[in-house]
Amino acid sequence: MTLRVGVVGGGQLARMMIAPAVELGIELRVLAEETGMAAGLAATAVGDYRDAETVLAFARDVDVITFDHEHVPQEVLAALVAAGVAVHPGPDALAVAQDKLVLRARMTELGMPQPDWAAVSDAAQLQDFIDAHGGRAVVKTPRGGYDGKGVRVVSAATEAADWFAALAEDARGGELLVEELVDFSRELAQQIARRPSGGMRAFPLVETVQRDGVCVEVVAPAPRASERLALAAEDIGMAIAEGIGVTGMLAVELFETVDGRILVNELAMRPHNSGHWTQDGAVTSQFEQHLRAVLDLPFGATEATRPWTVMVNILGGPAQGGLDDRFDAAMASHPAAKIHTYGKAPRPGRKVGHVTVAGEDLDDVVYEARAAASVFLD
Repeated sequence: MTLRVGVVGGGQLARMMIAPAVELGIELRVLAEETGMAAGLAATAVGDYRDAETVLAFARDVDVITFDHEHVPQEVLAALVAAGVAVHPGPDALAVAQDKLVLRARMTELGMPQPDWAAVSDAAQLQDFIDAHGGRAVVKTPRGGYDGKGVRVVSAATEAADWFAALAEDARGGELLVEELVDFSRELAQQIARRPSGGMRAFPLVETVQRDGVCVEVVAPAPRASERLALAAEDIGMAIAEGIGVTGMLAVELFETVDGRILVNELAMRPHNSGHWTQDGAVTSQFEQHLRAVLDLPFGATEATRPWTVMVNILGGPAQGGLDDRFDAAMASHPAAKIHTYGKAPRPGRKVGHVTVAGEDLDDVVYEARAAASVFLD
């Protein structure tokens, strides 16, 4: 019998699940927010993921529901569970990814290393935190922020006045999250896959490079990472996956501090940008592993197939024409590069694709990946 996986959300993560689903003989169905989205090839329905009836109707004929993003409301998730639908990851796990205050509280409960933090409801509380942490701090809106949105580094509470004003106008009230400004040497990411039956498998630790809050580059495995560091990151990832009951892929974004500690930054409960390198650099890609995990199938091997793999995001694209106009040049000049595009129209700052290169020498791999990606940019 053919297994059917329903993906809520029609973005590039759902798009990149299509190929491994075909290879595994899985029928992939996608509930897209609108027509023409990245995962249009598998979009069997178009509708509002915030509407319970729409999502329930989509889920009627699939074996499991999973997600391209974490924004499906809790009441919709609860309706799915009440209807007997297998939902992976489940509502309790997704709640941690949906609200950064919930995330920080759960990490505290689990004893995970993380930045000092507080929930603040007014400017006075924020200023007290700033004053107690060297005069600067990071303020975040608890919900909805990604790729640098909803995040500010501030030195005075007045710099978040508009956010406090918005809270005051919201009948539900609410709080902002404030964190210490971490003195970190680099950012890392640890990916863990976990099955509903409880088995787990880790991918190699990677280094991520951010620019203006957006991931621009990933190096796998993380250079200069000691065995002790790699094991510590894996232990943290598995403890989080087990502690909050993640099913499917989990990405744990980490800070490595200048004094050698690692701290939990944020979580994503789905395939993640930090794992795109696995498409061309690991035995099993994160997208195949996610499908295996949510269906409770045996895991694929997670080892790297080459000493180094580098992934570079294509951000923005060409000002004139589309990405298709640049393919010939990129392929001809960089035949070792694997080019992945998302079927999105270019616009400033938008993730429209990525390039991966795998090889023996890190300097060569970095050069080839960056050069191939640059062909698509003006």
